[in-house]
Amino acid sequence: MMSQLTAAKATICIVNYKTEELTRLCLRSIRRFTKDYPYEVVVVDNDSGDGSLEYLRSLKWIKLIERPGQVMKSGSWAHGTALDLGLDAAQTEFFVAMHSDTFVHKAGWLPFLANLAKPDIACAGAGKIELKPKWQLLLKHATDVRQWYKKLTGDKKSRFYVRAICALYRTEILRKEKLQFAMGVDDGFTCGKQLYYRLRELGYGTIEVSALTMSKYVFHLAHATMVLNPEFKVRKRTEKKCRRELMKVLSSPLAKEILADDSLDR
Repeated sequence: MMSQLTAAKATICIVNYKTEELTRLCLRSIRRFTKDYPYEVVVVDNDSGDGSLEYLRSLKWIKLIERPGQVMKSGSWAHGTALDLGLDAAQTEFFVAMHSDTFVHKAGWLPFLANLAKPDIACAGAGKIELKPKWQLLLKHATDVRQWYKKLTGDKKSRFYVRAICALYRTEILRKEKLQFAMGVDDGFTCGKQLYYRLRELGYGTIEVSALTMSKYVFHLAHATMVLNPEFKVRKRTEKKCRRELMKVLSSPLAKEILADDSLDR
């Protein structure tokens, strides 16, 4: 019930799996750039058993949920069920799903999403958030034939879905409808995809944020967790691109500054 949830506050949930440096950057960037909206952070660790878990245990300002010894069917299953654990622990109006390879770089990101989520809106977020120069994002947006076709024809069918990269949901609605992030993952759906489609089927409003707009607030290093852990298989081309983008972000002045600021852990 809404009366049991803290209004105008968000629970930010991050899933960690053996990505200590990225998780550190993600958490510290949240702490640095989220001073304009009440929030709490839940981190679910998927049995990392490495330095990233020790780092998380040292943080007093997060709620840590550990999953030792659990069988992980797939990356999407592990991620989805971890977000569901975070959702179960949330006692706030909003629930924010965020990847550990997402890096906040500008203040105002959380109020921006929360202000989009009017009472009849179930979720707000973007699809893919690509790490590209602004001019490339503008060009892609301007030449998106699928979107122009939808506008011209009124076609409401779309393969788009709000991804759990950095997305805000109304906690009450997800619980009321008994929706989960792991829905459909055993049938090949990626984490959160079936949840989004179900919200639309039930008639709830959703806000599609463009990659261009979302990239003003956050960066996303797509596939970083999979690339950094050899038990996951990715295409050589994807791995090469991800490692290139990873080095670009980690070598940026802002990332270096945040990673050097231990006070953000306290």
